[in-house]
Amino acid sequence: MADSQDSKLAVGPNPSPNRHSRKKWLIILAAAFLVIAIGLGVGLGVGLTRNGGSDDGDNDSGPTPTSSPLPTPTSRLAWRPKVNDTWQIMLLHPPSLNADAASVTPDVDIFDIDLFDTTKETIHTLHKLGKKVICYFSGGSYEPYRPDSAEFEKNDIGADLQGWPGEKWIKLGSENVRRIMKGRVELAHHKGCDGVDPDNVDGFQNENGLSLTADDSISFMSYLSNITSPLNLTLGLKNAGDIIKNVLPIVHFSVNEQCVEHSECSTFAAFIQDDKPVFHIEYPDGAGKEGLRANTVNKYCSREGDARGSDQFSTVLKTMDLNGWVETCDGTVMTTTMNETSPNH
Repeated sequence: MADSQDSKLAVGPNPSPNRHSRKKWLIILAAAFLVIAIGLGVGLGVGLTRNGGSDDGDNDSGPTPTSSPLPTPTSRLAWRPKVNDTWQIMLLHPPSLNADAASVTPDVDIFDIDLFDTTKETIHTLHKLGKKVICYFSGGSYEPYRPDSAEFEKNDIGADLQGWPGEKWIKLGSENVRRIMKGRVELAHHKGCDGVDPDNVDGFQNENGLSLTADDSISFMSYLSNITSPLNLTLGLKNAGDIIKNVLPIVHFSVNEQCVEHSECSTFAAFIQDDKPVFHIEYPDGAGKEGLRANTVNKYCSREGDARGSDQFSTVLKTMDLNGWVETCDGTVMTTTMNETSPNH
């Protein structure tokens, strides 16, 4: 009935005020609809652009995430490592340090040590000695000896890591796996680590038994960035050269193993170009004894030949088990005393 009455009011040369009121509201509604439509159009356009919908014809941008967009890079971190920072990595056992230790060998900027095996007190002592601490954990594999290993589910676990008995690739997109990794990141924060070194995020480059793809690793690194940044932890990318250009904005350093051995150092030079350090490890034959032969050191440190592209890398020569022995490119050999009563790999 109301519609009929409105129609009657609209007839005749002198329309009533009701007609003008209705026309006014129709105009307002139309304008609102137009604003919403424009907003939706812009939003969809931005969404398409962010998901690779640009029309510039450039298809050489590498894998892109489909499930977790990369977070906005944070500038609020208390500490970021610098290009040419010196370092020691030792994962077999943590450093043996008394609470009142006056020094530690080697006298480097950064120690990369095992998250689980290293006590909060040791990390605190390293801080008192002016060192930063990066805490290592495996982000992409199951290790049966870890304290949280029972939390992995059967469906999370894939094929063996070649050369590492008992260690297996894991499903990076699993909610359960990500919950476990969140616990590890929170443990790193609790212990006072300055950053984290999540290993084995390159399952897609290996026979993993889970059909892992590059996109899985990109999404996983995005997830790690989202949980490390609020806890003020710097985040490293371990190896995984194929996804560097995809995750470079959200990571703060590279830990690379054997880029000289595999003639791929130029791939990791992208970090140096972005003013982020590459912490580089090689495992020469004969490492762990006296100093290596000069020609061996030169092979890994010359920045030429297979080492081309490694300019300004922070290179250390180590044993494969990553004990306390280390040789640097200037031929200096040092050994960090290990706490061998800690859990062993």
